[in-house]
Amino acid sequence: MGIVGAGTIGQTLAAGLVAAALPDRLLVVSRQPDQVRALTADLQDLAHAARSRTAVEPGEVDDLQGCDAVIVTLRTSFTNTAERDIRRGGATANAPALGTLARQLRGFGGTVLVVTNPVDLMARRFAEVSGCAQVFGIGSNLDSARYRILLARYAGVLPDRVHGHVIGEHGDRAVICASTTTIDGRPVHVRTRAVVDELQRRPALIRAGIGRTRCGPVGAVLSTLRKSLGLADGVEELSVPYGDVWLGIPMRFTSGTALPCLPRLSPSERLCLDSAASGLRDAYTHLPAPTERTAP
Repeated sequence: MGIVGAGTIGQTLAAGLVAAALPDRLLVVSRQPDQVRALTADLQDLAHAARSRTAVEPGEVDDLQGCDAVIVTLRTSFTNTAERDIRRGGATANAPALGTLARQLRGFGGTVLVVTNPVDLMARRFAEVSGCAQVFGIGSNLDSARYRILLARYAGVLPDRVHGHVIGEHGDRAVICASTTTIDGRPVHVRTRAVVDELQRRPALIRAGIGRTRCGPVGAVLSTLRKSLGLADGVEELSVPYGDVWLGIPMRFTSGTALPCLPRLSPSERLCLDSAASGLRDAYTHLPAPTERTAP
């Protein structure tokens, strides 16, 4: 397994992979050699102390061709000045690097999980440039996890008793599937506006306290990896093709094979999803074309 990008998310994710002993071998790839050497040494210490079987090594992009899965967490250095649609703030900066990496990984036959924001746009860019058959964006599954946590808190139950999805664009334009949400299999009235407000406040709370979200995306990646590698079956909300755009919809994994399982939508939910698709369609046309930049 390989991870591209050794920043905040990459470091946290790599530690999670090693602690969970998910891969037998983990390659860490970044354009900053000192950072890779330091992180690899730190992760080797973790593996030994935690009795993990994962062997951690520094790697190059070409080495990733032999992996069964690659997680893309790269982030180009930029200052995000966006006050709304914060996740889209990195689109112009991150798209060229994603395109370059995708071009280098043409022919890769494993699973690619894109974590880099704006994830719906970056997953599409990676898939279109690389031609890889199994590319998923991590985003809506984190939104869905937060939704279930918040709704469980309102209802005074454990989150595992809540079944419901958040789809569409990861972030401010997320669509709550309130009409099909259940607790213990029974329909539940969702105060949609209150939940949406809380969903938007939660990442802001995390950013204000620790700089940026890191642990939640790691949990989403670990859960998705287990399903995409055929280690477990179940549903993950992932960014995948939806018409002529990419956005988050539920995907049901069975023995590593994923099929969409979009729930029945109310007219208003369908309208919101179409609006999210329209916004992503327009935003993608404004991305810079892939260049020959060296990927991190």
